[in-house]
Amino acid sequence: MKPISVGLLGIGTVGGGTWRVLARNQEEITRRAGRGIEITVVADKEVERAKQITGGSARVTADAYEVVRDPTVDIVIELIGGYGVARDLVLAAIENGKHVVTANKALLALHGNEIFAAAQKQGVMVAFEAAVAGGIPIIKALREGLTANRIEWIAGIINGTSNFILSEMRDKGLAFDEVLKEAQARGYAEADPAFDIEGIDAAHKLTIMSAIAFGIPMQFGKAYTEGITKLTREDIRYAEQLGYRIKLLGITKKTPEGIELRVHPTLVPTRRLIANVEGVMNAILVQGDAVGATLYYGAGAGAEPTASSVVADLVDITRLHTADPDHRVPHLAFQPDQLAGTRILPMDEVITSYYLRMRVADRPGVLADITRILADLAISIDAMVQREPGEGEEQVDIIMLTHETREKHINAAIAKIEALAVVSGKVTRIRLEELGRN
Repeated sequence: MKPISVGLLGIGTVGGGTWRVLARNQEEITRRAGRGIEITVVADKEVERAKQITGGSARVTADAYEVVRDPTVDIVIELIGGYGVARDLVLAAIENGKHVVTANKALLALHGNEIFAAAQKQGVMVAFEAAVAGGIPIIKALREGLTANRIEWIAGIINGTSNFILSEMRDKGLAFDEVLKEAQARGYAEADPAFDIEGIDAAHKLTIMSAIAFGIPMQFGKAYTEGITKLTREDIRYAEQLGYRIKLLGITKKTPEGIELRVHPTLVPTRRLIANVEGVMNAILVQGDAVGATLYYGAGAGAEPTASSVVADLVDITRLHTADPDHRVPHLAFQPDQLAGTRILPMDEVITSYYLRMRVADRPGVLADITRILADLAISIDAMVQREPGEGEEQVDIIMLTHETREKHINAAIAKIEALAVVSGKVTRIRLEELGRN
């Protein structure tokens, strides 16, 4: 059978990895797919570099639109990133009857609804395993492997840069700024690291997973996003002493009131496997009603780990290339006309537990004033630590862990506590998740 023809847009880090993996494992991939898969044309602005990588085995052009309009191309791989030109190219590929493979989480989080609708209309597939957690096959797990389950919640370490920074802060007792510089020096963080350290990258990925888990449209604009820039080594140390580690988690839960969609630093019990995921690695914990908790761990980025997912998508599309479009796996796991309009909960309505740290005057009655404020808002304390003041110090740290309460109540309590004359500065608030069965 004639090999399926693939056009590759972008042969940078992941594109180069895709070329190598496909070439190196060609025999096994063909045996699995049922026919050969060949990249026949590559579009990249750096034409000469692209020619060196491909070694003359594929046509090279600087014009990506030439690829998406090429009548001989069956599948287009989009690896150029961003959501401007990438969106136009993906839609053009679909309009021209091409299947699409993409690793572009930002594109899907922002424009996935439009792209999937266009693909549905044209009877083509859009595959995006590489868009979330690099080489970890989490999309296939959610969309197919766990299809018998009612997904209850997902909690994931889905940004390696942030996880590396938090791991180094804990291991070495360094400040955030110091570790960020190290991450940049190692190539783990960009010169402008905002997407990673502010939680935006994680929110893109969480938006995709939430849509698949709960059968809802992509709603990135409703995701609550909080990064790690304000975390201190003191809080990381206190958390450790209390039996917790701080991780930047993407969390999505289905509750009777709606769906939670949130990214923020989170205290996780040290005994949980996900709390022990270090460095640039990713891990995603999924709770299903039938299967219970399942954990997916691996490299969340990198040339060949991500290429592993890209090539897996190529194989899936090749297998289903001639299948009736109505009998393929739906893009978001649920049939397109069965997507739910379940509301995304505002952060004020989310219920969770909290870590609170406050700097207070070392005098009688202070603790009573603080606990009275919490009691008035029906916030109960699970654990508390009061640090002894150093010699000559007149202020001391108080650390409290609360039981579950609604976010708006903790916000009201913090405002009242900060207004006390005996409290110095701002109260540090970090959310806490037990990640047991809820």
